[in-house]
Amino acid sequence: MRWLFAGLLAFAWFIPTGASAQAETNIRITAPASGDVLQGLINITGTSAVDGFFASELSFAYASDPTSTWFLIYSTDQPVTEGLLAAWDTNLVTDGDYDLRLRVTLQDGTILETLVTGLRVRNRTPTETATLAPTFTPGPADTPVPSPLPPTPMPAPTATHYPTPTPLPPNPAAVTPTEIYSFLGRGVLVALLTFLVVALFLRLRKN
Repeated sequence: MRWLFAGLLAFAWFIPTGASAQAETNIRITAPASGDVLQGLINITGTSAVDGFFASELSFAYASDPTSTWFLIYSTDQPVTEGLLAAWDTNLVTDGDYDLRLRVTLQDGTILETLVTGLRVRNRTPTETATLAPTFTPGPADTPVPSPLPPTPMPAPTATHYPTPTPLPPNPAAVTPTEIYSFLGRGVLVALLTFLVVALFLRLRKN
């Protein structure tokens, strides 16, 4: 009886389950990544190829949907290795947060799946931006007051010595008042003598 129980345990250990098979495979969605903003037509890339592959499908669900209802995007019976899994036109859904699921069915009926959560579709609404933390602005009490600078010494005034002016030599062409009167007297005397000579000459001619 104990041998039978041990055999059943060993058999159960080697039977692959969905969870263990998923842990040992490399199925994954490489793009988009969690938290990405999606707009328009999105190429979904990744790997669905695994030993015993039978079929795969890509689906999306509303992140806030408590019923976890999945909507099919694309299904195929061709495995993909690091390539295009499907193209998702996000214009066909309303703006919001979504999850993506890649599900692979093996030939023995085992189902493997991987999820990408928190995808943000923003075709019609603005994309949220991170709020920056306010920067610290020092107030008057936090601003250091500069110490007053010592006064700059001013140079002592110095006396400026100007050269003594040199007197100009007398102008040789200058005429003194005495010389002016002398010239006038001579002129008057010459005029009188000339007048007398002319008068004497005229008188002599009449005689």
